[in-house]
Amino acid sequence: MQMNTAGKMLPYFHVASLPVYGDVILAPMAGYSDVPYRALCRAYGSAMHYTEFVPVEALLGRRSRNRFWMRLDRQPDEHPMVFQIFGDDAQKILRAAQNVLDLEPDIIDINMGCSTRQVSGRGAGVGMMPQPELVCETFNLLARHLPVPVTGKIRLGWDATQQNFLEIGQIMVENGAALIAIHGRTKVQKYDGRANWDAIAALKQAVPVPIIGNGDVTTPADIEHMKAYTGCDAVMIGRAAIGNPRIFARQEKEKLPFSEILAAICLHLREMLAYYGDPQGLIRFRKHLKQYVDGRCLPEATLNQLLQTDDARRFCRILLDMRDWKVETGDETTPISNRHPSSLL
Repeated sequence: MQMNTAGKMLPYFHVASLPVYGDVILAPMAGYSDVPYRALCRAYGSAMHYTEFVPVEALLGRRSRNRFWMRLDRQPDEHPMVFQIFGDDAQKILRAAQNVLDLEPDIIDINMGCSTRQVSGRGAGVGMMPQPELVCETFNLLARHLPVPVTGKIRLGWDATQQNFLEIGQIMVENGAALIAIHGRTKVQKYDGRANWDAIAALKQAVPVPIIGNGDVTTPADIEHMKAYTGCDAVMIGRAAIGNPRIFARQEKEKLPFSEILAAICLHLREMLAYYGDPQGLIRFRKHLKQYVDGRCLPEATLNQLLQTDDARRFCRILLDMRDWKVETGDETTPISNRHPSSLL
């Protein structure tokens, strides 16, 4: 936390005129960066929030309570809030962005990083990067017609022979982009190999807007290392945050007592039940559970019970039974605290 001499919190950077009070940010992840998980990560220190990405075609028709419009749900105090959309037609992207302005996003972000074939193969996501003219038209239109900052999330390029991130970054900024987030891998790499932090540093040197670095940040030490190595303004954390929201508080999961893991599980489940209801909240939460307890020597039978039940009360009773265990964490055993799980739900 940055403070001035009067004890007032200072922003780490600005997106246009919008202040951001932190330097770690939850990545937009399909199926994970929903309202409940963003709330949990915000509580632990994530400074800016992206929705899951939404196809612009879903935002052009009548508004309905479908899965795409639900991705734009937010909590009243959730700021700065970034709506991330994707498409392959600049005019449609603009119309979709204009169609969601009454939901009061703080920022509109264009996804130019998704590497899945369904998205990139149609020329959207990272499929925009081989099309500089489309990038130019898109950012020019949005910057001229939207009242909120426009940003983009990119990769290095399509493959090792087409790493045009510097060209694309320059085009984005020249046409009004207020921030760029960059994942240090190509489309072909997806999540394989090492992220290229030198490229993140090069982009930071090349453009005058804030840069968010993304890729291979799995520990609190990695946050500091990426910032020092690349000069980026903030660090975006994706897969390493699943089942590990305390990374935003710069706490190492391996060193946490199981009582802290259990508390995060309960808090996350409470948010899921409040948003999705019962049993959908619990059913959706189960995909997070394995990540929370990964590396902890829990009895397989107990884990299976937790993963298979769709009854929130039964789930809480199992957690309650766990409070007196001693769970192995490396070469020592840590007693779980007596905090009552049901009181958190």
